[in-house]
Amino acid sequence: MTETTQYAPPKVWAWNKPNGGKFASINRPIAGPTHDKELPVGRHPLQLYSLATPNGQKVTIMLEELLALGHKGAEYDAWLIKISEGEQFGSGFVGVNPNSKIPALMDRSGPTPIRVFESGAILLYLAEKFGAFLPAEPAARAECLSWLFWQMGSAPYVGGGFGHFYAYAPSKFEYPIDRFTMEAKRQLDVLDRRLAERQYVAGDSYTIADIAIFPWYGGLIKNWLYNGAEFLGAQEYKNVLRWTDMLLARPAVKRGRMVNRISGEPSSQLHERHDASDFETKTQDKIAKAG
Repeated sequence: MTETTQYAPPKVWAWNKPNGGKFASINRPIAGPTHDKELPVGRHPLQLYSLATPNGQKVTIMLEELLALGHKGAEYDAWLIKISEGEQFGSGFVGVNPNSKIPALMDRSGPTPIRVFESGAILLYLAEKFGAFLPAEPAARAECLSWLFWQMGSAPYVGGGFGHFYAYAPSKFEYPIDRFTMEAKRQLDVLDRRLAERQYVAGDSYTIADIAIFPWYGGLIKNWLYNGAEFLGAQEYKNVLRWTDMLLARPAVKRGRMVNRISGEPSSQLHERHDASDFETKTQDKIAKAG
């Protein structure tokens, strides 16, 4: 569908009506808390406040991978933040992330708690803290960080651009859908060409670059995001598909995708995670219901 009317932008934009989109009730052009609400604190060194969006999955996958390597200091509590209900605007959450976006992390392992926000920053912080999933050799480290920040810089075009106009916008118009579909496909092509040369994104080792990119681009071609895989021609990107399936076979990736999930099959959801045994309980519940 093409636009039938032209929009004439005012000289100064004013926020005077909801935009009618899926997230209209929580979108606003100002920052800061809307209400007082302290964040809960569990017993583990790391306290995560999140939701299983692609950005949220990055951190839970990373934490599960660290635990799988035997890093006991990576034990964490994952508290659910329901962004559709505006919980990210509570005073406690804003204190951890003034940008009011999930995920947000508090490291309470030392004498002074450390806050970390933005998913890429959290991945880098954890990689450096535990000495894992980030190469030490300068050239390999630079390659890994380049791909990490490629994802961080590209995601707004995928989520805020393609995802919004294709899946969430209250009206569908040809120009923005074409514009952001073209960019989403270009990014998939960048990734597919890279993965034709290497087993993993940054080279021959699994790194935070893979962990960051997987929930977004793996999600696109597996149709977990925006129901747009067919529209995007996902089957064209065979190297991305190969890489996605390889990562999906990792037990830590499977666990990480479950944490803070509140949609999809009930068996895939673990609303909050406070102990490794929470996954076992979930599995037992699944078996009991099947029986």
